Amino acid sequence: MNVHLVDGTYELFRYHFAPNNRDPDRGAVRGVLGSLLMLLEGGATHVAIATDHVIESFRNDLWAGYKTSAGMPPELLGQFNLLEDALAAMGCCVMALVELVADDALAAAARVAAADDRVEQVVICTPDKDLGQCVGGKVVQWDRRQDVIYGVEGVRAKFGVDPASIPDWLGLVGDSADGFPGLPGWGAKSAASVLARYGHLEQIPPAGDDWQVDVRNKGRLASTLREQFELALLFRRIATVESGAEVIGSVDELRWAGPLDGFGSVAEAVGGTGLLARADKLAAARA
Repeated sequence: MNVHLVDGTYELFRYHFAPNNRDPDRGAVRGVLGSLLMLLEGGATHVAIATDHVIESFRNDLWAGYKTSAGMPPELLGQFNLLEDALAAMGCCVMALVELVADDALAAAARVAAADDRVEQVVICTPDKDLGQCVGGKVVQWDRRQDVIYGVEGVRAKFGVDPASIPDWLGLVGDSADGFPGLPGWGAKSAASVLARYGHLEQIPPAGDDWQVDVRNKGRLASTLREQFELALLFRRIATVESGAEVIGSVDELRWAGPLDGFGSVAEAVGGTGLLARADKLAAARA
């Protein structure tokens, strides 16, 4: 079997800000439900969706600038609970996070699924660069919007580093989406060049003259890293997913067996004409 793990928070944002969304209060939920049904209609059998039930997490205690719900459109923020309820009614496994974030749940579920001998492939459905660190073995990353699947070679081609070095790369480069800046002067190319050679922050020689890589301004970059090394470690910690979190016990929890009795009213409430019929048809075909 294959297991599909979906970044529900990303999907909700994606559909809310879609140019054709004319329903700011319900359109994003309707879009995600349709997207998940499309995934199931395409053959997915074991699916879980991770959402940020609360945007803030323990990472806000580590870095004051980490992403929060401040400034989010209220009509978007108001759809998180609605989405979780709607997905549950559709019969999907929902991983709603409070202390952690959706990325942590995706990583943790991927760990459990990859350890199951019955599972052939684990597909993490998100373009989020953080999740590149989970790729390897049975685990791949799928950008559904671009329809691009990344294995280890794909991650290496995209970022210039192996999956295991993604947190280190983000520690140097930063992540504007998550609200931490990285180190001054360090860009994607310089970080990739150095980490492709040394792997992790601790293995980078303190003096730029000792670097066996061809990058500009070695001395300045090395000086910045020496002076702000603890900050780089902090940013790496923030970018490291909590793959040991307990979010599911078994992939059996992820098997989709059809919508629950209340899904019709939920679909109607979000203006999802046709969603129930699609879900019922698919469930009947699999019975």
